[in-house]
Amino acid sequence: MKKQAKFGIGIGIIVVALGFLAWLGYGESKTYYHTIAELQTLNSSARAQRMRVGGTVAVGSIRRLAGRVDFVLEGEGKALPVSYAGSDPLPDTFVDKSQALVEGHLGSDGRFEAEHVQAKCASKYEAAPGGDTKGAAASSTQQSSSM
Repeated sequence: MKKQAKFGIGIGIIVVALGFLAWLGYGESKTYYHTIAELQTLNSSARAQRMRVGGTVAVGSIRRLAGRVDFVLEGEGKALPVSYAGSDPLPDTFVDKSQALVEGHLGSDGRFEAEHVQAKCASKYEAAPGGDTKGAAASSTQQSSSM
């Protein structure tokens, strides 16, 4: 009977430890999305949480310093200063006027401390102005028929 009790206690400790680790991992992995305008309305407990914020990189705001990159995100008529000191390099599409999504937390001074930065440049994936795909297909048809 003593062996069964020891075994049961051991299993119970393992189950409780795994449950506690799962609960901690879940709490740390939660990330809330907020707009720049919403940040000013958050209470102190919400400001301390991990979050994502999206916006447009302000023209001329990117400053590459030793060990970090500072820039400003704009959106809904508001601006948010951001500091990125992560180990991953910034994406090639991270330029002025690109859409960016930063993940991290809001500092006590109002500056967003980013741990991850994602960027996209919408103009890179749009069709060129005045570009006509029908015209390209028609010209290739004319070339093949003249051969």
